[in-house]
Amino acid sequence: MNELKTELYQRFVKYASVDTTSDPTQKTTPTTSSQMMFAKMLADEMPSAGFTDVEMDEYGFVTATIEANTDKPAPTVGFFAHMDTVCDFNGKGITPILHENYQGGNVVINEAKKMYLTPETSPSLKRCIGHDLVTSDGTSILAGDDKLGISVIMTFAHYLKNHPEVKHGKIRVAFTVDEETGTGIAYFDVDRFGAEFAYTIDGGQLGEIDYGNFNADKFEIAIQGKNCHPGSAKDFMANPVRIAADIVSSWPENRLPETTEKEEGFILFMGMDGNLEHATLRGIVRDHDLTKFENSKKELQDIINQKLQKYPNAKITVQFTKQYRNMKDVLEEKPQAMNVLKRALEDAGIEYNLAQVRGGTDGAQLTLRGLPTPNIFAGYENPHGPYEWLSLDWTEKVFHIMKYIVTDLVK
Repeated sequence: MNELKTELYQRFVKYASVDTTSDPTQKTTPTTSSQMMFAKMLADEMPSAGFTDVEMDEYGFVTATIEANTDKPAPTVGFFAHMDTVCDFNGKGITPILHENYQGGNVVINEAKKMYLTPETSPSLKRCIGHDLVTSDGTSILAGDDKLGISVIMTFAHYLKNHPEVKHGKIRVAFTVDEETGTGIAYFDVDRFGAEFAYTIDGGQLGEIDYGNFNADKFEIAIQGKNCHPGSAKDFMANPVRIAADIVSSWPENRLPETTEKEEGFILFMGMDGNLEHATLRGIVRDHDLTKFENSKKELQDIINQKLQKYPNAKITVQFTKQYRNMKDVLEEKPQAMNVLKRALEDAGIEYNLAQVRGGTDGAQLTLRGLPTPNIFAGYENPHGPYEWLSLDWTEKVFHIMKYIVTDLVK
């Protein structure tokens, strides 16, 4: 590997070894103490990378500045990455495996478990001949989402410190908490951050640029039943477990995560607990189109109303909680961030795809709060599972895109 990829890899291995899983069941921010510990680790490290004004606030957000090294006027640009890695799979004991100079065929993740990446199951491998790849060892996630983003930003800061001939304006950096739960960024102080536009480094394969995202709410359905001895239950019992199952099975099968793609919306039923007294059904609703999004919520309410008629002895309520909204419209109204990014991609000779991500990023909420923040690919694939992998060659491209962005602004 060349020197830059080696530095990126070593920094990534260091950060991935720190457990920073988040926990959506907790009401604190951050939702896990490990994120706070990692935040302190980064804050302590950042002055040696040339950062000034390093701050870690009460919520665990770490912010810092790379001071301008030119008198030319330039807007202040920001870069973001999030510290938490996953909230629904094992994120502890991560052991990255390096596969240098990939020449095609299968990539062994874990021979004992018969776990492999293949060009058939991971078609993007066909774009990675000659690349240096990294996988998990099959027992955990890899944590490319988003320890890779942090690694690129920290490596870029070291580079600017050691290359004062690279002229740039003021740069602001933030490492955030609880991106995976969708809750952390609500506590971030956008005005204090002080950037005019920014970018999250948190995405998939080479050329994927997210300038839109799902509208997103989570929901909780509470079912209060009516219990009695099953031998005398006729016309009296209202079984919350059965009612929950009936609600789930009544949602259209063609509007589930496993039956939709691209800009098609869905509802995902994520969990249920209960007994013969009461049950709670939890899930999320997602759609890029706001009208369709609101219609899906109404349809779920309609299903619940139907079940109230079917089960008159039960009480059923649903509560929706806002998570984030689509940033596309704002980025089109304030195009500077996207215009600079497009020039950077073209300068690097990267064919890019402007996509509305089937998920959400911190950038979505930041954009809607007045800080235009599209998302740049980081170079990983298959996140949140043991088949996650990344290309260091793709990540190296992100470094060069960042360099173009900051130098372009002082031309």
